[in-house]
Amino acid sequence: MTKNVVHSLQNIAVVFTTAIFFSCTNNVKEVRDFLADKNLPIGEAYQVSHRRTDSGRVDIRMKAPVMLDFSNRSAHPYSAFPQGLEITTIKKNGDSITIRGDYARTYTKTQVSEIEQNVVIYNHAQAYRLETNQLFWDQRTQYFFTEREFTFYTPTDTLSGIGFEASEQLEQWWVKNQRGVLEVTE
Repeated sequence: MTKNVVHSLQNIAVVFTTAIFFSCTNNVKEVRDFLADKNLPIGEAYQVSHRRTDSGRVDIRMKAPVMLDFSNRSAHPYSAFPQGLEITTIKKNGDSITIRGDYARTYTKTQVSEIEQNVVIYNHAQAYRLETNQLFWDQRTQYFFTEREFTFYTPTDTLSGIGFEASEQLEQWWVKNQRGVLEVTE
């Protein structure tokens, strides 16, 4: 009789284990939806170093300690850089722009990036530097803008104020509410 009880318990254990394995199948969509509902990324990357080339020439370099992939969001997929990032764009003539910030979020569909906390943009060729705490970068139109306080340095002037717009190279810029002294040549 004990042999039959042991044999029955083994059969129950096998059936139970088999049921657990077959009941634990999730498709990719269910996992993505679960991660999106819990506001979790579907991917993480550490010590990111990315180089984009065009015809064998490096035109963009990006470095970030952490990148979180939230591309599972159906309405607004994005990538987040919670520990900051640094991007350097290099033009064919050798001019370069460096963008730094302590936090960034890049939206895939709109190609607009929001960079926050200690944002600095530096045009190496013209020695222009913009400092602010929040900046939006429209990569399609190659355009920067902020509605926050800023300080803009040129080789001869220092401007500050609230509200700033500029081309990606900081060559053309518009100031909304400015303070400071501007040197004008006639």
